[in-house]
Amino acid sequence: MPRIWTGWNHSRVKAALIWVLCFALFHFLFRMALHNSMRSPVPTPSSGRSSDIPISNTERRFRLYDQMAKDLDEHGAVFLKHGETSQSLSLSELFTLVDGAVKPVPKVAKPPVRANILYLNPKYSKPISDSVRELFEPYFDKAIWFQNSSLYHFSMFHASHHISPVPASEDEIEAEATAVRAVADTVCPLKIVLDRVVLTSTGVLLGCWQVISGTDPISIRAKLRTALPHAPEKQLYDAAILHTSFARLLGPPKATPKDLSTNSDQLQFFHELVAQLNKKLRGSEALVSELWYVEEYDVLALAVDGRMKVRRFQLGCTGA
Repeated sequence: MPRIWTGWNHSRVKAALIWVLCFALFHFLFRMALHNSMRSPVPTPSSGRSSDIPISNTERRFRLYDQMAKDLDEHGAVFLKHGETSQSLSLSELFTLVDGAVKPVPKVAKPPVRANILYLNPKYSKPISDSVRELFEPYFDKAIWFQNSSLYHFSMFHASHHISPVPASEDEIEAEATAVRAVADTVCPLKIVLDRVVLTSTGVLLGCWQVISGTDPISIRAKLRTALPHAPEKQLYDAAILHTSFARLLGPPKATPKDLSTNSDQLQFFHELVAQLNKKLRGSEALVSELWYVEEYDVLALAVDGRMKVRRFQLGCTGA
């Protein structure tokens, strides 16, 4: 006997067919959207382009360090031709050679630079400094300036800097220091890890760090911006960065295991040295528990052991 299709069965078939078609259309549109998103890179906050896809502070630093690591290849070893520092100062303005040895050239800062920095205790900086010196000194001898291990620091925010100076009276400076102390009270100590070491085209050997716990640098800079309303609008560094200077290369290596007659040979040699240092230092951890308010009477006094006045504040974590 032939099967008799009822109206109810017919309705079920139509509903099932509609559901299958809708699912197929949704699946097709979803695959197209996914394909397009994979083709288009997600812009970072520092790129100036808007994005609906937020990224973490850790990822923002990671992308920033990736770009910094490419600087040497993209611009070459500018420091071999008397280039500039990361703060647009020529190396010849800061250093000179005396009897084959590198000596800093004191340059008065008018008005004094007022910097806020996180301080790295020698408990953590000394082993790093020893490793840097052990690896680089045999090749560069006197053509290198090693950062004083007792002054390793992370630049956070400037109340005044040499590019946009903001003069202040003694009373105003004291008021700034008091405001910075109040910020330090609310900031929690940072447990950090060394993400990588990079060598810039200007010859600066930098340690680039990530935050494991504690108040993020972006938040610290935002607090300092609020506490120091007269500070230059344009600061010197990206708000996310957490970096320390380990050394500054000021000339070509004196001794190498092979001939460095071409630019590519030179770059390869520098990359190999940095890779060796990364192998030794990457993953190093440290605890940062001090915020300093520093008046630098010499330009880049913190970097070249110049004249300065330091106010040290412990991170209190009262705002947690």
